[in-house]
Amino acid sequence: MTRNKIRTVLFSTLYPSAARPTHGVFVETRLRHLLRTQRVETKVVAPVPWVPPTREKKRLDWAQMAATAQRERLSGIDVLHPRYALPPKIGENIAPFTLAACAWPAFRALRREGFDFDLIDAHYYYPDGVAAALLARALKKPVVITARGTDLNLISEHAFPRRLILHAADQAKASVGVCQALMTRLAEMGADPKKLHVLRNGVDLDLFSPERPEVARTRLGLDTHDRLIVSVGLLIERKGHHVAVEALPLLPPDVRLAIVGEGPEHDRLAGLATRLGVQNRVFFAGSRPQAELRLWYSAADALVLCSSREGWANVLLESMACGTPVVATSIWGTPEVVQNATVGRLIQQRDPRDLSEALLDLWNTPTDRAQVRAYAEGFSWDATTRGQLDLFTQICR
Repeated sequence: MTRNKIRTVLFSTLYPSAARPTHGVFVETRLRHLLRTQRVETKVVAPVPWVPPTREKKRLDWAQMAATAQRERLSGIDVLHPRYALPPKIGENIAPFTLAACAWPAFRALRREGFDFDLIDAHYYYPDGVAAALLARALKKPVVITARGTDLNLISEHAFPRRLILHAADQAKASVGVCQALMTRLAEMGADPKKLHVLRNGVDLDLFSPERPEVARTRLGLDTHDRLIVSVGLLIERKGHHVAVEALPLLPPDVRLAIVGEGPEHDRLAGLATRLGVQNRVFFAGSRPQAELRLWYSAADALVLCSSREGWANVLLESMACGTPVVATSIWGTPEVVQNATVGRLIQQRDPRDLSEALLDLWNTPTDRAQVRAYAEGFSWDATTRGQLDLFTQICR
């Protein structure tokens, strides 16, 4: 490589578009911090499932996928969105191959346009990382694959994906985990430990900064006197919003719950709140832009995250950066985020009683929001960005 800058193609289905601005935003955030060094040039290939015209209007996420442009420019980054087939029932097993096939013309187009890249930077091990390994072999380029959570802590439990993951790990110049737990898992599966690296996610300390709780609540139109817990994330069972709803009857009547996010579990969660008689204490805020999340975190007395699986939960650091302590299930990378009682509590089970007891214990101990913020400041993006640059430079020598 004789150029001053390393050229990469970021490859992942987890990347935002104008039609889906919050989808995979954590991958975009890491890339933006890397590009600020001005030592890397990047194009993005972010495949989107093909949605038949007969289905486009049946679900919001399908409509958003269908509305995604084939090519667009986001935050100054050129992003290609080729379509790939994801047939029902067999989709999981063939997804790496349909992904690679749909992305091949996009990679060829980038090279024809003069973007002779040095490596493929893939995110999410399966199917994305496996597809990237297939493409890298065909293009004779090195590949780095980042694991982010479910790709290794769930999908790898299935025999066929597991074999493909290990084959991709063997081919990759390096595998990266957003927490140590994921790299430990990959090593236990049989991957070469010498090729495994941990580059945790950071937090944008400028975007997520504290606001006085009473000011944040006023701006959001919330009651300034009640205690507020906030649960943020896609409304799916895995995120555990239902555990937060079930904990409300066990908490004092002045405690309210705001659920921030959209997803297929909305109606079930609303029905659960009604059955438990706490419907007047639960507020569904819908999906909110990143900039507004700062107000929700600042308004809260605690953030709760009752996930069954997480690699590295960004919402925990985002909340802490706003000075708000957290209560979360002790899974995968979460103990690496919540390392002491100053910033929150960990619960061992997704149980409403455990959650309620942890919240009451947290509130019975005076919380210094400035200390919570100071803890989050130790998780800036600087170390991760330096780690990426060092790794890419070593590979591209």
